[in-house]
Amino acid sequence: MAKYLILIYGDEQRWDAETEQERRAKEEGHRAFHAAAGTGVLHGQELEGSATATTLRGSGGGRLVTTDGPFLESKEALGGFYVVEAADLDAAISLAALLPELASGHGGVEIRPIVDHG
Repeated sequence: MAKYLILIYGDEQRWDAETEQERRAKEEGHRAFHAAAGTGVLHGQELEGSATATTLRGSGGGRLVTTDGPFLESKEALGGFYVVEAADLDAAISLAALLPELASGHGGVEIRPIVDHG
């Protein structure tokens, strides 16, 4: 079994504007995702908004520069993630396809294999 990081992206303004009913429907979608993935979900969390992010960069000469905000400027923000175990990429794609953000019209999901150094 391989491990995959599933990154959930979307429009933060639209997330912030969700009604309580929309929020509950999205949470139900994540419960369905967990049920389908079963023990394949190793970890997952919703993230605070990108305004709470801190970026750390090396500026050369061993000096570090800390800035507020996300690493990249983009229209879509990283809103959460899952670490899953799946037989292969096709299985990981099938699981990720269940995420409710894909039905929102403003989100996307990135799937990345996790390197096993061990």
